[in-house]
Amino acid sequence: MAEIVNLRRARKARDRASAEAQAEQNRIAFGRTKAERKLAEAEKTLAERRLEGHRLSDDPGGEDKA
Repeated sequence: MAEIVNLRRARKARDRASAEAQAEQNRIAFGRTKAERKLAEAEKTLAERRLEGHRLSDDPGGEDKA
């Protein structure tokens, strides 16, 4: 004999598993502390300032108008 399955319970269990998987992905993507976010932003800003400091000309195209 086959096992009787309650389709409502099976659907809800499937939905819960799906929601948990999505929550795990969100924890990985957005689960950083405030200190970690500030540190990453500071590193990004520093890298941008260093890059801008090494720029040779103000012309965004990179060619001199001589």
